[in-house]
Formats: sequence, structure tokens, C-alpha cells
Amino acid sequence: MKKDSRIYIAGHNGMVGAAIARNLKDKGYTNIIGRSHPELDLTDQKAVSEFFKAEKPEYVFLAAAKVGGIHANTVYPADFIMINLQIQCNIINSAYKSGVKKLIFLGSSCIYPKLCPQPIKEEYLLTGSLEPTNEAYALAKISGLKMCQFYNKQYGTDYISVMPTNLYGSHDNFGLKNSHVLPALMRKFHEAKVSNSPEVEVWGTGRALREFLHVDDMADACVYLMETYSSDDFVNVGTGRDVSIGELAAIIGKVVEYKGRTVFNTSKPDGTPRKLLDVSRLESLGWKYRIELEDGVRKTYEWFLANEGSLKK
Repeated sequence: MKKDSRIYIAGHNGMVGAAIARNLKDKGYTNIIGRSHPELDLTDQKAVSEFFKAEKPEYVFLAAAKVGGIHANTVYPADFIMINLQIQCNIINSAYKSGVKKLIFLGSSCIYPKLCPQPIKEEYLLTGSLEPTNEAYALAKISGLKMCQFYNKQYGTDYISVMPTNLYGSHDNFGLKNSHVLPALMRKFHEAKVSNSPEVEVWGTGRALREFLHVDDMADACVYLMETYSSDDFVNVGTGRDVSIGELAAIIGKVVEYKGRTVFNTSKPDGTPRKLLDVSRLESLGWKYRIELEDGVRKTYEWFLANEGSLKK
């Protein structure tokens, strides 16, 4: 990419899209294109096609998606597969038809089988059954990365795909009902501190292991791969390190400066015992994460405090 190349970020207002925009600007890219949902409905095939014809982006970061937690995925599976397939099909096909030079598709680590060997290598894709609670979303993401491979095969395009681990950071969802574990715990500890509550309840035993990558690192990896990588082989993006939920709770409690007790409700489920990506392919390409978990949590909490008044409960 040249510094004045026309770069379209689909989903530029989301957590990952916004981080990619910041990273590009910090690296001196000056011609970044974004459209909010009211300006461009990405499920509208005609509107997306006309946008590509008019704007003629040269490079595309496909970070737009309908996302949600276990509850939303369970209750609205038809929405999750239909909307995500529409977004991906419209953007990937319009990119091809309008002559986009390169596209990067952002998937999710939920594409892998539920009972996967650990750490998870890219070649484990489609070797077993998916986790039922997010099967619709996972199938859409698998279809997206396969579309990129098939367009490369049939049309000679340069479309690459990345599969991130659990992401966190600024612009995350901190709602207690449908957010992921790290932002949910951050909100719990913060509210317990403010209300002087003697304890914070954490679901499960605290022994389940999870991997976390700061969204600014994710954005940096995406820009790095867009600049340097071309292949049908998709790439895991993560730290290659995991922590227990108990350790995560301790880190968040320390950063928030909560003085009470942490209580583990063992009647609640732990979920998958471990979920860790193998990132050896990514590291062999010359990229490695920079933001350690405690530093990232501190950075995220600072953003949370600055934006607390506008966040959904």
C-alpha cells in the first residue's frame, strides 16, 4: 500500500475497525474511507456495489460483522448467519468486480471445532463439530475465509484472512448481559469498587484458560499482513499465551484497585477448559504481539473511565 492509497475499512466504527483506522493513520496513511451503517447498509447488495463503483477503494479491511454473546447467538442464529453472509458476499464480490488490489477478511477463533487439540493450529479447521451455541456465526466466518480462497483460485485475486483470538480494548462492549468475559469482569469490579461491595462474583471455578489480545495489537497485525503477506493460507492472530479466569480476575481487580473478595460461583459453567491459538505461522512471518495483558487491561480501564457515561449497562 502507498501512503495515499484508497483504503476502505468496513466496520470502521467497531472496536477492531476503529483500531485499524488509528493504526493506519499512525503509520501515515492518509486516504482512509469509512461509512457508518446509516450511510451504507452492507447487507444491501445494490448499495454496496454502487459504493465500490463510486469510491473505487484499492485496499479493503473487512472488519464489519454482526456479533454478540452466547445469548444472542442462541436466540437469533438465523440473523447471525444471514446478516454475516450478506455482508461478506456483498463486499468480497464488489471488491472483485471493482478491481480492489487486496482484501483482508477478519474471522474468529470460533471457527474451530469445539473439542480441538491445544494450542489450535490453522490446519484443525473443519476437523470436528463446532460449538453449538455459536455455530451460525462460525459457519458464516468459515464461508468468508473460504470465499477469499475460492476467489483467489478462480479469479487470481489477492484476498487474505486472519483469525483473531479473544480481543479486548477501547470501544469494547462493557454491558453485563451480552459482553465477553474481560470487559464484563472489568465492569463488575469497577461497580463493586464504587459501591463498596464486599465481594465480586465470578462464574465458574476460575480454572478455565483463555487467551487475550489487545485490539491495538490486532490492528497492527492486520496492517502488517496487508503490507507483507499474500497466500490462501489464513493466519491465526493471538499472543500464544493464556491465563486462567482466576488470574484474569486478579489482574483486573489490581488495575481497578478493588479491595474486596473475589468469589467463584462453582455452580456456574466454566465453558471450554482451554482455548489457545497456535501463532507460530504468524511469528514466522515476522509479527509478534507487544501489549502485555496487565498493561492492556490498564489501558482499557482508562478508556472505560473516560467513556463510562456513554456506555450501555
